[in-house]
Amino acid sequence: MDEDEIPPQRPWNTCREVPIIEDERTPWKMIKLVKVITLCGVFLLVFGLALCSKTSFLLLITLAHDDTKTIPKTLKPVALLCIACALVSSSVLLFLKSLWKACYKTSKLPSRRSAAVVLTFEFLVSLGAAVLTIVAMPQLDIVTNVTILNSVAILSTVLQMVAQTIARERNRFVVPSIAAFVLILLGYALFVVLYVLKDISNGKMALRVGLAVAGSFLVSFNWYENYLRLISENRGTGFLVDLCTDLRQCQNVLHIMSSLTRIVVTACVVGAYVPLSKMDWGSVTTVPSFETKTIVIIIGVQLISSALCEWFVVAACKMHAMRRCFLLPLYLASLAVMALLIVPVIVYYHDFRANMNGTDSVNFTGYCAEAVYGRNQSRSGNVFPHLVLDVTQTLCFLDLSKATDIGLLAGLAVAWWLGLVMATLHLWFFKLHRIQRTQDLFIRRLYEGAFIEQSLLLNTRFDVLSKAKRNFVRTIDPAFIYLCATMWHETYEEMINIIISIFRLDKYRPKKDPKHNDFSFEAHIYFDDAFLDVEGSRGRHVNEYARSLVHIISEVYSIFKNIDAKLFRKEQEIPEQRLVTTPYGGRLVVIMPHGNHLVVHFKDKDLIRHKKRWSQVMYLYYLLGWKLMNKYYARWTKRENESRLKEEVKTEKQNTYLLALDGDTDFQPAAVTLLIDRLKMYPRVGAACGRIHPTGAGPVVWFQKFEYAISHWLHKTAEHVFGCVLCSPGCFSLFRAEALMDDNVMRRYTTKATEASHHIQYDQGEDRWLCTLLLKQGWRVEYNAASDAYTQAPEDFKELYNQRRRWGPSTMANVMDLLSSIATLSHKNPSMSKPYMFYQLFAIMSSILGPSTIIFLTAGSISFLLNLEPRDGLILALIPPVIFLIICFKLKSDTQIVVAAILSTAYAFLMLVVILAIIGSMVKDQTILTPSSIFIVAMAVIYIVTAIMHPQEAHLVFYGLLYILCIPSAYLLLTIYSMVNMNNVSWGTRETARPAEAKKAPQSRTQKVKSKCAQLFSWVKCCKKSRRRVGSETDEALESLIPMEEDLELLPQNTIVEDGRNSEEEQRQDLPSTCPEQCWVSQLQTAFSDLHLPEEPLDEEEAQFFRELQKEYLQPVSSQNKAEQQEQQKQMAEDLRHLRNKINFAFFMINAVWMVVTFTLQSFHMYLTIKIPKVDVDLNHSDEYISIDPVALMFILGFALSVVIQFFGMLYHRILTLVHYVAFLDTDAKNRKQPNKKFLEMSTIDEVSEAGDSEEEESEPEDSDDFLFPPLYRFSIDGGTSV
Repeated sequence: MDEDEIPPQRPWNTCREVPIIEDERTPWKMIKLVKVITLCGVFLLVFGLALCSKTSFLLLITLAHDDTKTIPKTLKPVALLCIACALVSSSVLLFLKSLWKACYKTSKLPSRRSAAVVLTFEFLVSLGAAVLTIVAMPQLDIVTNVTILNSVAILSTVLQMVAQTIARERNRFVVPSIAAFVLILLGYALFVVLYVLKDISNGKMALRVGLAVAGSFLVSFNWYENYLRLISENRGTGFLVDLCTDLRQCQNVLHIMSSLTRIVVTACVVGAYVPLSKMDWGSVTTVPSFETKTIVIIIGVQLISSALCEWFVVAACKMHAMRRCFLLPLYLASLAVMALLIVPVIVYYHDFRANMNGTDSVNFTGYCAEAVYGRNQSRSGNVFPHLVLDVTQTLCFLDLSKATDIGLLAGLAVAWWLGLVMATLHLWFFKLHRIQRTQDLFIRRLYEGAFIEQSLLLNTRFDVLSKAKRNFVRTIDPAFIYLCATMWHETYEEMINIIISIFRLDKYRPKKDPKHNDFSFEAHIYFDDAFLDVEGSRGRHVNEYARSLVHIISEVYSIFKNIDAKLFRKEQEIPEQRLVTTPYGGRLVVIMPHGNHLVVHFKDKDLIRHKKRWSQVMYLYYLLGWKLMNKYYARWTKRENESRLKEEVKTEKQNTYLLALDGDTDFQPAAVTLLIDRLKMYPRVGAACGRIHPTGAGPVVWFQKFEYAISHWLHKTAEHVFGCVLCSPGCFSLFRAEALMDDNVMRRYTTKATEASHHIQYDQGEDRWLCTLLLKQGWRVEYNAASDAYTQAPEDFKELYNQRRRWGPSTMANVMDLLSSIATLSHKNPSMSKPYMFYQLFAIMSSILGPSTIIFLTAGSISFLLNLEPRDGLILALIPPVIFLIICFKLKSDTQIVVAAILSTAYAFLMLVVILAIIGSMVKDQTILTPSSIFIVAMAVIYIVTAIMHPQEAHLVFYGLLYILCIPSAYLLLTIYSMVNMNNVSWGTRETARPAEAKKAPQSRTQKVKSKCAQLFSWVKCCKKSRRRVGSETDEALESLIPMEEDLELLPQNTIVEDGRNSEEEQRQDLPSTCPEQCWVSQLQTAFSDLHLPEEPLDEEEAQFFRELQKEYLQPVSSQNKAEQQEQQKQMAEDLRHLRNKINFAFFMINAVWMVVTFTLQSFHMYLTIKIPKVDVDLNHSDEYISIDPVALMFILGFALSVVIQFFGMLYHRILTLVHYVAFLDTDAKNRKQPNKKFLEMSTIDEVSEAGDSEEEESEPEDSDDFLFPPLYRFSIDGGTSV
C-alpha cells in the first residue's frame, strides 16, 4: 500500500447496490440489422427505379423512330406526345407545389431583369430538351441515345472550372473538371465522325446530328444556378448578386413562371414538329387497344419511376448514404440500361444465326434485312420481341460487322459516361449533416424525368473549399439546452430515473474536454412545495421528498464518479456542491462529474406560487428572461451596436432549447439528440415531442400501453404528416426559445385563472395550452417517433380516472379554442389548413358522441343475447349509464370511482358478448360483407399491420384484447366521470396528506438542556449566514411570513401515492430528532455528512429579479387575505359548477339527440334504410338484402375514413422515422471516439454511445416564404463526414 493511500473505513462493506444506467430497452442489434436492410433496399430501389425510368424513356424514343414497327407510322404522334409528357411532368408537379406555396405563404416578386434572365435560360433549356428528345434522338441508334444524355454535363464542367479559377484556390477537383470537359468533347467528335463522315452527302443526317449536339448543349444550361452562386460570391457584379438574391428569395414565383415556360415551349415544339414531319394529330384519338396498352404501360412506368427515384435519392442523402445509395446506383444505371437493351439484341442475333445453316454468310446487315425489316407486321401477343427488333432496327444504320463502327460507337459511349463520372467526382467527397434539408442538398426543386440520373447528379450542390472555408470552424454558437423538470411527490424509483438520465447526458456531452460541440446543456429541477415547519426550529425545513432527492443525487453522483478497479477501494469524495438561499426558497447547485450543472430549486409555496404551470412560468422567465436576455441588456447599457445585438439575440433564441421533463421521466441521450435534429433542421418548428412509453405493471398499465401505442402510432403521426401535433406532452418535449418568447406565448402563458373556463383550459392541461398558443402564433409542433422516453403510468383504477378527469375537459377546451378561430389560424399557420381542422372537428365530434355510440353497441349485444326487440335492448343499455350519471352528480368522487370500477367489470364481460355477437351475426347472415363486419375486420387488419410496422413495439398489440374489453369504461364511464367532475380542478394524482409528525419520546432534563443549547447554536449560525446572504430586506420578509396554510381545494383530493423507499431508509428519516436544525441549510448539511454543502450568497441582482418576478406573476396564494381568499374560492367553486352544468347539458343533449335520431331511423327501417345485396362467403349474390340506417352508415364510413387517413399518415411517417434513425446510426458510428484503454479497464459502467456530428455545413438562406434562418451547418476541411 502506498503511503498516501488511505484504506477504506469498512473493508467488509464492499458490495454496492447500483441501479441500471445502460440503455436496456432499445433493441440495438435489431435496429442495426434494420439499418443494413434499409440501405440495401434503398440502393436497389434507386438503381431499379433509375433503370426503369431511363429504359422506358428510351423505349418511347425508339417507338418514335420512323422505321420501327411496334407502333405504325400513323401513330408516331402518340409516342412523341408521351415523350413530351415525360419532359413536362416534373414541371407540372413543380408548378402545383410552387402555386400552393405562393398562395399559402409569403412570396416576393423578382425584379424584371432577374425574371428575364431566368425565363431566357428556361426557354433555352426547354427548347434544347424538346429538340434533343423529340426531333433528334428518335433518329439515332440506341447506344448513342443511352449515352448522349450524359453529354448534358458539358456546360457544368466549364462552369466548375470557371468557379474554381475565379476563387483562386488550389482545388483537387479542377483536374477532374478539365478531364470531364475533354471526354465529353471527345464523345462529340466520335459522334460526328460516326454519323456525318460515314455519309457526307446525307444532309438530313448531318442536320439531326447538329440538332442533337445543340440540344444537349442547351440542356446543360439547366444547372447554371449551382455555379452562378459561387461566381457571384467571388467575382460577382451587382447584377449577379441581385440575381442570386432573387433566385433564393423569389423561388416560388420564378418556379411558376419557369414551369409554365417549359410546358409552353415543349408543347410548341411537339405541336410544330408533327405537321412538319407530315404526321397527323388525328391519329391520337384512334389508337388501337394493343398500342394503347403498350404506350400507357411504358409512359406510366416512366413517370412513376422518375418521381420515386428522385424521392429515394433525397432519402438516401438524408440517411447519410450518398455514396452507397445515390452515386453508385446512378452511375451503374446507365451501364445497366445499356446491357438491358443490347443483350437481347445480341441474343436474338445469335439465335437467328444459329437457326441458319450457313452462319458464316449471315452478318448483321443481312440479319437486319431478313429478320428486322422483313418481320411479320402482326403485333398481337407478346410485345417484347417487337421491342427487341425495334431496338435492333435503330442499329441497322451502322455496320456493326466492322470493327471501325463498333469502336467509334463504344468510344463515344465510354467517353460520355466517363465525362459524367468525372464531372460529378466531387460528390464522392461531399460532406453531409445528419438529415440535411433538401434545399441544402440540391440547388433546384426540379428534377428532369428524361435525364433522371444526370439531373440528380448535376443538381447536387457544388462548392469550392476556399482558404477561408478551410480555416472556418464553427463560428456560430452550438445549441444550448436547458433541461427543466418539475417535481412534487415523486417516489424514490421515479426520481432516480430522471437523475440517472441527467447524469447519463452529462457523460454523453461532457463540459470538461468536450469531444463534440453540437450542443451543451444545463439541468434544472423545480421542486414544488418543498418546505415545511418543524417544531422547535426558527427556520423552514425541506420535506421528506426533497431530502430523498438530495440523497438520490448523492447516490447517483457516487455511481458515476467512483470508477476504481482496486480490490479494496476508498470511496472517492464528492466535490463540494453549493446551497443558496433564495427569495423563493432555496437552491442546490451540483456540478456533475463531467462538468455540467444540475440546479435543484426548492420552492416554498409561502414565498412563491406553486403547482406545475407556475413552475414552468418560473423557469421560462428565469432561463429565457433573466439568463438569456439580461446579458444583452447589460451590453446594451454599455452602448454596444444595437443592430449587432439584435442579430446575436435572434441567433441565440433560435439555438436555445428547453427540454420539458416530468419528475419521473427516463430517457437516453440519443433521444435528446434526435429531437434536436428536428429543431435544427426546420426553423419554424417551435416544439417537438418524442414517443412516450408508460411504465409500470398491472392491467391498468397494460391498457395504457396499448392506448399510448395507438395514440402515437396513428393519431400523432397523422397530425404530424397532415398538419401539426396539437399537444406536445410536458413529460418529454423540446421547445425553441424563440417560439416561447414570441408574442402571445410566454406572456399569455402567465395568465392567472380568473374565470371558471381558465381553470379547465389553462391549469388542467398546461402542456396542451402552451402548444395551442404556439400553433396560434404560427409555429409548427412535430412528433419524432425515434425519440423514446419512459414515464410512470397510473397503476390503479382510481388514479387513472383522476388523471383522465383532468385531460378530457382540457383537451376538449383547447381543441374547441382552435376550431373557433379556423380562418385566422389557417392564415397564420400554414400547417393548420382548413381540411386538417375539419379532420380535427370530426375527431372531437366522434369523442363527444362516444357515450351514445357505446350505448348502441351494448344495446345491440343485449338484444342479440336475450333475443329482445331493439327498443327493449336500448332501454336496458341506458339504465347503467343513467344511474352512474346520477351518482356522479350526487355522491363523492371516491364513491363514483368505486361504482365505475364495478360497472367496468360488468361491461368487460358484456364486450365479450359483443365480440361473440358480431361473429354470431356473420354466421347467422352467412356473410362477412356487412358494414359492421367489414369495419371490424378492417380495423383489426390496420392495427395488426401498424404493429408490424413498429417491430420493437409489436408485442403491445396483445394488450389490444384488454383494450377492447375496456372500451365501455374508457369511452362511456370515464367520459361521464370527466364531464360531471369538470368542476374539480385539483390535480388528482400524486396528492397526499402531509405525514403526521412522529410523537416525540420523553426527554430527561439533561437531554432537554443539550437540545436547547444545540438549537441555540444552530439558530445563531443560520441567522448569521442568512444576514450575509440576502440582507436585512430578506430577514424582514421572512419574519413577516404568514404561517403556512394548506391550499383550499375545491373538492377532496383523490389519490395517495406511496413512497417506494426501503423501510430501513424510511425508518432512519422518520426518527424523531432531539436537536432540530434551525434552517434547511443546516438540516441538509447535517443529514448528508458525505456531501460538502457550503452555503453561498445569491447575487443581489438575481435576488431582485426573483422578487420582481414574484410580485409580477408568482405571488403566492397564501399572501392574500385569508377571508378574501376563501370568498374567491367559494365564488370560483360556484362558477365552476355553473360552467359544469352548462357544458354537461349541451354534451349529454347532443348524445340524446343522436340517440333519438338513430333510434327513430332504426324504428322506421322499412322506409328509411339503405338496402345492400347480401353476399355469402363465396361472394355469390343472394335474393336477400341487408338493411342499414343511413346515419349509422355515414358515421361508420366517416370513422373508417379517418382511420384510413391515419394509417397512410403512419406509413409515411414510418419512412421518415426510418430515414432519420439510419442517419443517426451512421453518423453515430462515424463519430464515436475510441475510449481510452486504461479507462476501459477501470470502468464499471458501460459507455453511452456518442452520437452527433463534429461537422456543420453551409446552409444557404431559404426562400422568403420559409423562415429566414441563419446557417447552422458549415463545411470544414479537417472534419465532417464524407459519405
